[in-house]
Amino acid sequence: MKLPLLRKAKVFGKTVFLRADIDVPLRVQSSSRQSRDKVQSYIGDDTRLVAALPTIEYLLRNGAKVIVAGHLGRPKIVNQELSLRPELRPRGIKNHELSLRPVAQWLAKRFHNSSFMIHDSKLGEFDGWRINDDIFLLENLRFYKGEEENDKEFSKKLASLADLYVNDAFAMSHRNHASIVGITNFLPHFAGFHLEKEIDVLGKVMDNPRRPLVVIVGGKKIETKLPLVEKMHKIADYVLVGGKIAKEVETLFKIKNNHTEEKHAVLVIGELNKNKTDISNKSVKEFLEIIKNAGTVVWNGPVGMIKLKVKNQKSKVDTEKGTRELAEGIVKSKVYAVVGGGDTVEFLRRIKLIDKFSFASTGGGAMLAYLSGEKLPGLVALAKT
Repeated sequence: MKLPLLRKAKVFGKTVFLRADIDVPLRVQSSSRQSRDKVQSYIGDDTRLVAALPTIEYLLRNGAKVIVAGHLGRPKIVNQELSLRPELRPRGIKNHELSLRPVAQWLAKRFHNSSFMIHDSKLGEFDGWRINDDIFLLENLRFYKGEEENDKEFSKKLASLADLYVNDAFAMSHRNHASIVGITNFLPHFAGFHLEKEIDVLGKVMDNPRRPLVVIVGGKKIETKLPLVEKMHKIADYVLVGGKIAKEVETLFKIKNNHTEEKHAVLVIGELNKNKTDISNKSVKEFLEIIKNAGTVVWNGPVGMIKLKVKNQKSKVDTEKGTRELAEGIVKSKVYAVVGGGDTVEFLRRIKLIDKFSFASTGGGAMLAYLSGEKLPGLVALAKT
C-alpha cells in the first residue's frame, strides 16, 4: 500500500491537524482529602509521546502550526439520564481521570513553555490547551461521541480547524474513527514519520525478514492473538506461544508433543508453571534455545502475569520471571528484534531493556492486525487520493 508521505507535503504557513498516539498509561496520585476533580495524574510511560516528536518538530521547523489530537482510555457514559436523553449528550462524559492535561503538561515542558503552566482554552468549539504560539492540544477526542462513531459532521468539524491532516498514530489506525478515517475525506492527508517507520519495519518482517524468523505471542486474549498465530504459522520459521492463550492455541491447532504435524513454522507451546501464572523454567529454556539462533524475533504479549506479585502460603511467586528472562535472552542474542503491545513495551521500559530492542512498535491491536494481514482502515483512508 503506497501512502502519501509527510516530507512531500507543503506545510509552510499551514495549520496541520496531527493525529498522534497519546493514549499513555497514567499513574494517579490522590489522597482521601482530594475530591475526584482534583486527582493528580502523571504519565507512567511516555514512549508513545516520544514517538510523535520527530513529526511535530519537523512541522514546526518548516513553518507550520500544529494541532495535536488523540484520545486517552475509554470514557463511558455513566449517567443514566444522559444515556436516555441523547439531546443532553453531544459528547461523552468528561472524566477528569482521562483528561489529556498530563499530556499538555508534558508537551509544555518539552516545547519550552517558559512557565510549564497550561490553562484551559478553546479552539473553535473544542476544549484543549495552547502549549505555545504554534502548538495546540485538543482534549480527549473520546469525550465526543462522534469520534468513535466516525460521524461525518464531527469529522467536518475536526477538519475545519486545519489545512492539512497527518496521521502519525499507527496504534490507532485499525480503528474506524472520525480522527483516523472520516477527517481524510475533507483535508489533504499524509502519513507521519512514525507511522511510516512502523509500516516500513513491519512490512519487511512480512516480506523479507532475516531468517530464521521467530514470532513470540503471549497474553490472554485468544480472539485477538489467534489470527497472528495463524498468519505467522504460514510465514515464520518458529511460533512460540505462552501465557493464558497457550492452552487454547494448543487445542485449536491440535498439537502433539508441542509441535504441529502439518507445518511451515514449528509451533511451540509454553507449559505453565504450577501456579498458572507464568511459563515453566523448561519452556523458557526451550524458547531461548530457539531465539539464540534466530535472524529476526517479533514479540507481542507477555508470557506471564506482569505488574503483579501473587502470594501463596509459603513464598512470593515471581510471575514476571519468564517474560524477563525472554527479554534478557533476546537482548543477549543481538538478534534483530521487534516488540509491540502496550503491556510488553511498558514492562521492557520498566526493566530498562526497551532501548536494546531494534524497534518498539507503539501498536498493540494495530500491530497484530497488520501482521495478520488485515487492511487497517486508517491506512486505507490515507492511501485514497
